[in-house]
Amino acid sequence: MDGIRDTARQRLRDTIVDAARAQAVAVGWDGVRMGSVAGAAGVSRQTVYNEFGSKAGLAEALARREVDRFVADVRAALRRHGDDVRAGAYAAIAHTLAEAAGNPLIKAILTSARGGSDALLPYLTTRAELVLDEATGALLEWAGHRLPEADPVALAFAADAVVRLVVSHIVLPQAPPDRTARHLTNLTLHLLSATTVTPLADQDVTGTRPRRVAPPTP
Repeated sequence: MDGIRDTARQRLRDTIVDAARAQAVAVGWDGVRMGSVAGAAGVSRQTVYNEFGSKAGLAEALARREVDRFVADVRAALRRHGDDVRAGAYAAIAHTLAEAAGNPLIKAILTSARGGSDALLPYLTTRAELVLDEATGALLEWAGHRLPEADPVALAFAADAVVRLVVSHIVLPQAPPDRTARHLTNLTLHLLSATTVTPLADQDVTGTRPRRVAPPTP
């Protein structure tokens, strides 16, 4: 019975978050009203407050779900290429940048921010712990399995640095996603090389042959 109640409650929360996301895309988070979210979700305003406590609580739930989806995709992209470090890194970075560029919620957040402010923006910037912790954890897990000889402290710093760079290019893009992904992949390999006794340029990172780190592609 508890399992049924938990499932029903999760469906309720998902419905409310879906409604909040749709309104944030339409009017920006600053324009979202709890009463409007409740109406769109088909529940009472009090139900929304009971589930999330406040608009800030709803914002955090929305941000967490969005991050969870991104990180799940990142994990899949990293694993898809086995032990090929370059291919895995590029796939994950390119997917993240492309998805972020086409994500209507992120577009709405950045558009609102350029026009003044948006209360969801801090979840990508000054309150980015959620993004950093989840994404860095995924990258660190993947890199740790493929670079077992890496220094753990250096590897953790490298993973954190890569995630921060990717987030910065989501917030302030300067080039098409594929070009940015190529540059960031090259930089990622250099950062990972610095964590190992044998640089990636000299070791076999695919399990089949020596691999050299190519210079950044113009």
